[in-house]
Amino acid sequence: MDMPAWDDPKLGTMKACALWLVQEIGVGELFTKSQLRDAFPATSQIDRRMRDLRDFGWRIDTNREDASLGPHEQRFVEQGAAVWEPGKATRPAGASVTATERHELMVRDGRKCRSCGIGPGENYAGTYVPSQLDVARRAVRLPNGETKVQLLIECSRCRIGGRDSIADLADILDRVDKLPVYEKKMLRQWIERDARGFSEAEDLWALYRTLPAESRDEVRNQLTP
Repeated sequence: MDMPAWDDPKLGTMKACALWLVQEIGVGELFTKSQLRDAFPATSQIDRRMRDLRDFGWRIDTNREDASLGPHEQRFVEQGAAVWEPGKATRPAGASVTATERHELMVRDGRKCRSCGIGPGENYAGTYVPSQLDVARRAVRLPNGETKVQLLIECSRCRIGGRDSIADLADILDRVDKLPVYEKKMLRQWIERDARGFSEAEDLWALYRTLPAESRDEVRNQLTP
């Protein structure tokens, strides 16, 4: 099927955006918000129409996903479904997240990244870079063998790092089932509190691991009978 021109007036905005990326920008290349708005001067919220492509497998990174980008730059990383073709622009069920759903997810996940625990606007350790929380989609392999995409809250770093990962729920449930009774009880307490407490020895172990070799030797000697 021939690819239509991106500026064909009969096209919807999202389809035109997709074609503009393919025909004018190219995979792997940068573009700016000004370029996008200049290409679609009569369309309000053109940024949102561009973001809609992500529901169809298109990857368009901003500086939230790629720290090397400037605040007004984006990179066309990967082309997804050919949404300009008949039947290819049907939005998958549950693909879009409404503002209400996003708020409910934030509350459910404690307004913290489920992977690293950082809160919104907190600086990452050792940096002046603040975190940004958003809805992430995580593929989960269910016990029946089906793989389902489920939603959670993650910071931009963890969201990008886990983009292609698949959580194996069947394996997790099997390992939980094999735990001794006392460890099941301990795990249940952590889950109910949604937090794990660390003993003094565990805190010291974490500190010990960060020490230079000479200092580690002193700690080791302190423990020698």
